Amino acid sequence: MYRIDNIKVKLTDALSREHIARRAKTTSDNILSFKVLRKAVDARKKTDVHYVYTVLAETKKRLKDFKEYKIENYEFPKGVPLEKRPLIVGTGPAGLFAGLMLARAGYKPVLIERGACVEERCRAVRKFWETGRLDERTNVQFGEGGAGTFSDGKLNSGINDKRCRFVLETFAEFGAPDEITYAAKPHIGTDILSKVVKNIRLEIEKHGGEVRFLNKLIGIKTENGSVCGAEIENERGVYTLDTDNIILAIGHSARDTYTMLKNLGIKIEQKSFSVGVRIEHKQEMINKSQYGNFAELLGAADYKLSAHFENGRSAYTFCMCPGGEVVASASFSEGVVTNGMSNSLRSGENANSALLVNVTPDDFLSDDPLAGVWFQEKIEKKAYTVAGENYHAPMQYVGDFMGYAVKDKVTPTYKPGLKNCDISQIFPEFVNETLRLAIKEFDKKLKGFADGGAVMTAPETRSSAPLRLVRDKETFMADITGLYPCGEGAGYAGGIMSAAVDGIKVSEALAMKGMDRV
Repeated sequence: MYRIDNIKVKLTDALSREHIARRAKTTSDNILSFKVLRKAVDARKKTDVHYVYTVLAETKKRLKDFKEYKIENYEFPKGVPLEKRPLIVGTGPAGLFAGLMLARAGYKPVLIERGACVEERCRAVRKFWETGRLDERTNVQFGEGGAGTFSDGKLNSGINDKRCRFVLETFAEFGAPDEITYAAKPHIGTDILSKVVKNIRLEIEKHGGEVRFLNKLIGIKTENGSVCGAEIENERGVYTLDTDNIILAIGHSARDTYTMLKNLGIKIEQKSFSVGVRIEHKQEMINKSQYGNFAELLGAADYKLSAHFENGRSAYTFCMCPGGEVVASASFSEGVVTNGMSNSLRSGENANSALLVNVTPDDFLSDDPLAGVWFQEKIEKKAYTVAGENYHAPMQYVGDFMGYAVKDKVTPTYKPGLKNCDISQIFPEFVNETLRLAIKEFDKKLKGFADGGAVMTAPETRSSAPLRLVRDKETFMADITGLYPCGEGAGYAGGIMSAAVDGIKVSEALAMKGMDRV
């Protein structure tokens, strides 16, 4: 088998043996079979937009200019038996993949989730968007699948880890389209991701795992510096689960859990994160700007922009949702939070993305490990005050924010409602200044980004955790034996893929507890 890359194919053509043979400098009859490893769009030249493939090919004869290639299949390590069932707190990507690995390995984990199962969760979220009545137990942040369930379902990541391909293949195994295993920018979409999440849960249960919804961790019992139990609250009261291993895959919005961990004495570090707005443009404009005259031959285009400015701040776009909508994402009362979401077809009229400015611990004005959380809360509560009740969000057209004419207004998608106002009153001045610099700079890279009619909806505050639960680099444990901080909420991931990979790594560490790790 040979890995053959940089195979250029016209947008109107299907990949064939002839394309592969031409790149490999051989004949088409020498290509016995092939498997696509990667498919990307090259739009650097707007006069020559085309696909670029990487394939794994089987040939009759040896290819002189290529080395033989072997894919390393991931295997979960053989671990040690455990006397007690491990507990996993949270069923986002980190928790689900940790649970899946441990269940398949025979450890029969117990997973608890403060929110509801994905079916009930979807109903609660839709009701919130329609009525403005928030369920603090089950919402966009809390419930089966984690915050990523109501997103674009992006699976690309900056990490380079052998487990990434396993994650993609696992999502495909449980209902995601096969194309995510080779697309350069894989995504699932909220509509499909919710079904995939349920299927993973059923697989965990099939192998002896147990998933308990509407069960919230409220305390951790310790003895001689080690975990000896968990205190859990549900609608029937409080109970204790006997366990000596807990994986904390709590997500970045479990603020009450952060407080409990702080009071327990767990070491927590402040961490930089970002805040800003959701910006919406017409998807048609993004398509033309990115693909030129080839736009009609391709799906909804995305973008990724960043810049560093003389004021010492950086700005970037994040979680860009082609053909999507801006969604209400609050999890606690009297605070407004926004996020972006797309379904699998990305067929909506608008494109939206987070437009974010970096925030550092120096901005917190406190040494408390939870000061970043307080920074977020202040902005979210101010937005609630400005926009009114029922979780309406502040919005402003880019032209009004920048001080120039507003034409061809984009129709905003956020529900349950909006208030047109000066969004600069919500943020510290350094955020406003950097947002204005970014809008001008990004318009140079993506024509139309600074259009006056584009919509800014505020605030986006939950792009990542504002803290890190400190863990050992080798054992993955906190300073309490048997306690494993994990995923985005612990400060070790930034998206579905990296969170899932971290969940796998931590489950490996738990299974090999007490063994020498290679």
